[in-house]
Amino acid sequence: MPLFALDDDLRFPPVHLAEPDGLLAIGGDLSVNRIILAYKQGIFPWYENEDILWWSPDPRFVLFPDELKVSKSMSQLLKKKRFEFSINRDFSGVINQCKTISRRGQESTWITNEVRTAYTELHRLGLADSAEVWDNGKLVGGLYGVRLGFIFFGESMFSRESNASKYAFIQYVQHLKQQNVQLIDCQVYTAHLESLGARMIPRAQYVKLLSKLV
Repeated sequence: MPLFALDDDLRFPPVHLAEPDGLLAIGGDLSVNRIILAYKQGIFPWYENEDILWWSPDPRFVLFPDELKVSKSMSQLLKKKRFEFSINRDFSGVINQCKTISRRGQESTWITNEVRTAYTELHRLGLADSAEVWDNGKLVGGLYGVRLGFIFFGESMFSRESNASKYAFIQYVQHLKQQNVQLIDCQVYTAHLESLGARMIPRAQYVKLLSKLV
């Protein structure tokens, strides 16, 4: 399959033309309109060096909120209210932590300054959320992503203390369930999210769900 180069036009090639690894296009920009258009079509941006790469993997890694798995140990932490939980209290703090925290097997972060600026603007417009957990007033874990209709598109999460990111994720998913959100896009596989109930579905099924839920 050819790799498509984007120009100033706000359009993407059909997702079924993506490479086997999910890579669909390169270039364009991170304007609000382009990012939202991408999500609505089952595409998300990811940087490599200074290039914006646009992806639509098949299969897609997702979580259906009703399938959330909470272990006994996590249930105990939640019952004890081990951390304080909040939503949209410190979006900039969460994205900055996601940007700077070291991750095993990764030499650099895909969250560039341009990504931080773009998603901060989405948050200002009410299109992106953060969830935070605190320990004695210190931000120790959280996540951020984009909320459109009845889907949440997760972008990144971080943890400075054991179980902090899981705590934030579980609390936020339970919040989304109360708001009738029916799908959480986790994009690509991680064992961390699989342990919480995320699973693979065919891209065609994912795109069909998008058309109903966004």
